[in-house]
Amino acid sequence: MAFTLPERQVLGIHGLLPPTVLTQEEQLYRTMQSFTRQPTDLDRYILLAGLQDRNEKLFYRIVSENVESMMPIVYTPTVGLACQRFGLIYRRPRGLFVTIHDRGHVFELLSNWPEESVKAVVVTDGERILGLGDLGAFGMGIPIGKLALYTALGGVKPHQCLPIMLDVGTDNEDLLDNKLYIGLRQKRERGPVYDELVDELMHAITERWGANTLIQHEDFANANAQRLLDKYQQRYCMFNDDIQGTAGVALAGLLASLRVSGKQMKDHKFLFQGAGSAACGIANFLVLQMIEDGLTEEEAVSRVWMNDADGLVVQDRPAGMSGTKARFAKDHPHLNNFEDALEIVKPSILIGACATAGVFTEKVLKNMALWNERPVIFALSNPTSKAECTAEEAYTHTEGRALFASGSPFDPVTIDGTIFRPGQGNNAYIFPGVGLGAIVCGMRRISDKVFLRAARTCADMVTELDLSQGRLYPPLSSIREISVRIAVATIQEGYDDGSATLDPEPRDKEAFVKSKMYDFRYDSFLPILYDWPEEAGFQATDQQFSNFRDMT
Repeated sequence: MAFTLPERQVLGIHGLLPPTVLTQEEQLYRTMQSFTRQPTDLDRYILLAGLQDRNEKLFYRIVSENVESMMPIVYTPTVGLACQRFGLIYRRPRGLFVTIHDRGHVFELLSNWPEESVKAVVVTDGERILGLGDLGAFGMGIPIGKLALYTALGGVKPHQCLPIMLDVGTDNEDLLDNKLYIGLRQKRERGPVYDELVDELMHAITERWGANTLIQHEDFANANAQRLLDKYQQRYCMFNDDIQGTAGVALAGLLASLRVSGKQMKDHKFLFQGAGSAACGIANFLVLQMIEDGLTEEEAVSRVWMNDADGLVVQDRPAGMSGTKARFAKDHPHLNNFEDALEIVKPSILIGACATAGVFTEKVLKNMALWNERPVIFALSNPTSKAECTAEEAYTHTEGRALFASGSPFDPVTIDGTIFRPGQGNNAYIFPGVGLGAIVCGMRRISDKVFLRAARTCADMVTELDLSQGRLYPPLSSIREISVRIAVATIQEGYDDGSATLDPEPRDKEAFVKSKMYDFRYDSFLPILYDWPEEAGFQATDQQFSNFRDMT
């Protein structure tokens, strides 16, 4: 209903719409009224998905201007429920489904996508969706949600974004028996055949849209996430958000906490509950930061301890170990119990990345407060139902002294009259800006240093007022500004390491980034009208044409 009267007449839709002409601001108000009247968060998700189908510009403006209320709906935690119900709420395709049976024909599938200028691809195989496990093809909600944030928070143009679901089956028996399941009804394919499909997809994306197409891996299982990152990081413009994005945002919060504790990173001792790809990614970034603080690599690694479902990560534990966690295995007797490990390590920073609700018990939190004046406690697992502790538990059991952050949002907590506003360590602080910067300067690869710069940029934007309120991250309402600054930092890193291909290098990088961002304002659908010179003999004289021109 925002079409003006001349636009309606030119487009031949006059009379097909009610006579009222609404501004975008009025449309936004009406939509927000409908949004707040929905009975559940899933209903709000469905409403926004419908709006995204009908009116992209209005959808992205609403999300970008109401980040704190929209983020929990468009992404975690509601997107987790949306994935679980994906077969029920599915309306229309918003991406590509590439199956294991399409091997040898992946480029043909990509050629079916109508957009010729795709710049950002988010791909998942659905095996580890948030903390919910294997959701198979229902996991398509994750790349859709991620790319919505690329546009709303990072300004990446929506037609340049492509979600891809790599459907290789599922080992979730409930889904295989679910009549509403939309994916392949077979056990998950693994081994060389799986690797061949991923190889073909990565090659086909760059063959179709160019070598600097950004490819983000999302919610791959631990067995594949780090392995695929190691395999492709130096060959493609790609990153894994669960590893590097999570590590970047966690490091940003921890850097901000140093301003409260008055310590350097090298002064801390860390204990992770969970030793998967996300935890190892954070640990690796912490090591890099401590090396910059003056420690040797060996000294930095010695300050990081890990505990997982098989107990303390030590060199000779009965269950053994695999992957990057081996780097942090200690020469210490094996312990099965997390609370026993906590007593041995006595960490100053406790990080949860295990998707086990309540594992940070009252005893754990009280011990952290006993050993530390300002204990740092990060409960990073998503969705909210999987958080290692709540914000209220963290503040209550540490007498309000905890420096707390979580992966999903929590409401403010009041302790003895003091209001604490817990920060959400959401990857959306990091990946939209990194993606935007990589796209606009044509980066060929994305190194870990990009995320270190992004983390420091984010931490620098935390104000003293934020810290006084308990926030270790800037307010979500400022996230678009953060994305611009991170994009600038990403571009600078790209030119520093030689991965940026745009020539010449922009002098004013911030102005350059802003000029490339998506504009939420409506375009005019009226043709450009003008007269020829009088001497040409074709000057418009028709009265109706003149009247129309006056209206424009």
